[in-house]
Amino acid sequence: MRHVTLFVVGLMAVSGAVMAQSYPNKVIKLQVPFAPGGTTDIVARVMSEPLGKALGQNVIIENKIGGGGVVGANETAKAPPDGYSLGMATVSTTAANPAINPKMPYNAETDFTPIVNIAATPNVIAVHPSFPAKNYKEFVEVLKKSPGKYSYASSGTGGIGHLQTELWKSLQGVFVTHIPYGGAGPALRDTVGGQVEIIFDNVPSALPHIKGGRLIAMAVAAPQRLAALPDVPTFKELGLEPVNRMAYYGILGPKGLPKDVVDKVNAAARKALEDPAVRKRIEDTGSVVLGNTPEQFAQQMKEELAVYRKVVQSAKLKLE
Repeated sequence: MRHVTLFVVGLMAVSGAVMAQSYPNKVIKLQVPFAPGGTTDIVARVMSEPLGKALGQNVIIENKIGGGGVVGANETAKAPPDGYSLGMATVSTTAANPAINPKMPYNAETDFTPIVNIAATPNVIAVHPSFPAKNYKEFVEVLKKSPGKYSYASSGTGGIGHLQTELWKSLQGVFVTHIPYGGAGPALRDTVGGQVEIIFDNVPSALPHIKGGRLIAMAVAAPQRLAALPDVPTFKELGLEPVNRMAYYGILGPKGLPKDVVDKVNAAARKALEDPAVRKRIEDTGSVVLGNTPEQFAQQMKEELAVYRKVVQSAKLKLE
């Protein structure tokens, strides 16, 4: 019996090694847990062709929407760990939603295998031009004089815009009413239209409105001031470094993904990011190209989840 057991274990080890050596030998699916057209989708589509070229197989994009990214992320988590069903990782699906939703269908800490963080996008807090402040100092003064008078829009409860604003509120000591929307598009539209005064949005979607004078930027969450907004301070400059967090766009797989497969996909992604044309297309969205190791990305995901859990606990947030 012992010989049979050893034979089975040995066979499993050999078959795993063979799979890793032959990977990939068919089309790879890269799941985007949001609708087409957003930053996550754009980054995935920019990467799909050069990633496939580096791996020697086509990489196809599949959009699976619902639950603020939870539906698509759950499908990736439940996929076979063979490297043919990968997914795009975002702060909303791996940190913000898991921090606030007690009924998540997956465990963000244990159900995924991080592979690579492709890019990070700065965020910006902006106000409608009718707001009685033109810089951050005035902005905070107005809010502290009138707690609860003003509102901010978000893509919905549990998203990065919601939790990042709550983190900022708790550190800055201001109270602003949350108005959740059914997506970032409607939230931005109503802020630009003046129905809501404040929004914490990602730079790619907000920048055209800031440049057009339809929004006024107060502060950015970025490592340093942005070339596109040189007069707008970072949260770190303002003494609010915990808020200085960017949104990330990475690739992950289900738990149990063989290390050789992880390393192959990571190496292919980093090779793709060496192409100046690929880098430019990502940077044109307002994102910063990264391309780190699986271990570094795993640590980033862990830290992000811890930050948003603390936000939820300190602000006593619940799903609305």
